[in-house]
Amino acid sequence: MAEEPGTAPGSGSRTVKECEDMIRRSLRTPMVKFLRENLEKAGCGVSENFFKAVNCDKSIAGGYVRGKGIMVCSNHMNIQDDVNQVVAHELIHAYDDCQAANLDWADCAHHACSEIRAGHLSGDCHYKRELLRGYIKLRGHEQECVRRRVMKSVIANPYCSEAAAKDAMEAVWDVCYNDTRPFDRAP
Repeated sequence: MAEEPGTAPGSGSRTVKECEDMIRRSLRTPMVKFLRENLEKAGCGVSENFFKAVNCDKSIAGGYVRGKGIMVCSNHMNIQDDVNQVVAHELIHAYDDCQAANLDWADCAHHACSEIRAGHLSGDCHYKRELLRGYIKLRGHEQECVRRRVMKSVIANPYCSEAAAKDAMEAVWDVCYNDTRPFDRAP
């Protein structure tokens, strides 16, 4: 599912080749290794060709597509941390897809739940990232950020209107925000 770029608009761009190298480095980070190991344990191993660097038309940082893998939008990447973040976020979607036999990405609640989990568990909404995006708030920034990013992603789902996305997010928020699998607790 698509993810907005983590850095300020227009702040950078990498070639596909540079991004491929950054993805390879990302695969060695502790969080990405942990997520890949847990996908393997769940019976859904992912090889290196599961990850693709591509140029994207839309203003997204990357996405996960069932049966195809994870794409990282090289033209929206700037630094290694951007790539690490996208890969971790999208691996949580892949984990959800692997674990839930009946996950339906066209179902607004299912999509919202995976976005809540990915936003919360991947570190997308870490305070420093929010500051770089221009969001300055001392209290409650993480949940507010997750909500904002869930809405942006679920509204982009052709099966979900803005009202349906909001209702779905609110309906599943508590259960999905508190579901930290495969982690023992939110990292």
